[in-house]
Amino acid sequence: MPSSLGCARSCNCLTASRRTIRFVALDGKTLRRSFDRAKGRGPLHLVSAWASANRLVLGQLATAEKSNEISAVPELLRALELAGCIVTVDALNCQKNIAKEISEAEYVLALKGNHGTAYEEVKSFWEDARQRGFDGVAHDVVETLEKGHGRVEIRRYWISEQIGWFADRAQWEKLRSVAMVEAERHVGATVSVERRFYLSSLPANAKLLAHAVRSHWGIENQLHWVLDVQMKEDQCRVRAGHAAQNLATLRRLVLNLQRRDPRTDLRIKAKQLQASWDHAYLQSLFNPNA
Repeated sequence: MPSSLGCARSCNCLTASRRTIRFVALDGKTLRRSFDRAKGRGPLHLVSAWASANRLVLGQLATAEKSNEISAVPELLRALELAGCIVTVDALNCQKNIAKEISEAEYVLALKGNHGTAYEEVKSFWEDARQRGFDGVAHDVVETLEKGHGRVEIRRYWISEQIGWFADRAQWEKLRSVAMVEAERHVGATVSVERRFYLSSLPANAKLLAHAVRSHWGIENQLHWVLDVQMKEDQCRVRAGHAAQNLATLRRLVLNLQRRDPRTDLRIKAKQLQASWDHAYLQSLFNPNA
C-alpha cells in the first residue's frame, strides 16, 4: 500500500505553505544496503511523489526491485489527488498505462530508446524540423542560460502540437504535444550537446515545458541527495522485517517537517542538530504555524 506522508491524499491541502503545488515528480530510489543475502532478498526500492515547489514528499510506495517500479507508479498515482498538477516521470515510467492514470492532471513523460519506434519517430520529427529551419512546423521555443561551477549551460526547449504524423498518438491518453530539449554545456574549451525528447499533454508553451523539465530534477537534488548525504540512507544496514521501509518513511516525514519550518534558513543538517539539543525547537517542528 502507498504510504502517505504529511498531506497526501490531497495536493490542495499543501497550499498552507504559501506555495501552490503545481509540478509533481515521480521517481524511484534504491536503499543500497537493505538487501538480505541470507534470505535471498534484494535491496528495498521506493517510489516517491515529490511536490517540487513545496519540496515535500506527498507519498511513497515500496517495491521489491527497480523493475517493479512501472507497476508501482500507477498505484501511487491512484492514491493522490492531482487535479491541476503537472506530473513528470523519467524514461522508465514513460508508459501508456501511466499516462492513462494521470487522467485528472497533465503530464510530461521523458522518452528514450527503450520505446524504440516511438522514440525514433519523435527524434526524426525534430531533426527534420531543425534541418528545415522549422519551416511549416508550428512550435514554441524558449532558451535559458545558466552560469556556475566553472561552466556555462544553454538550454533550448521546443514544443509542438503538430503530432498528426505520430502513429501511436491515439494510444497515449490526452497526448497533445511532443518536445525536444537541447542542453549545450561549455566547460573551459570543451563543448558537449545532449538532446532529450518528451511526450506531453501540455499545450505548445515552451516556458511551461521548461519549468516542468527543470522541476523534475528536484526529486534527485532536493530529496534523494539529501536522504543519502544528510541522512545517510544508503549506509543504513537495517533489513529485518519491515524495518527498512519504516525507517525510510520516518526519514521522509522528518524531512517534510524540517522543510515546512518557516522560521529559519538553516540547512537540513543544521536543523537536525538543533532539534537534537533544543527541545523547544524540536516541538516547534510539529506546529510550524504556532
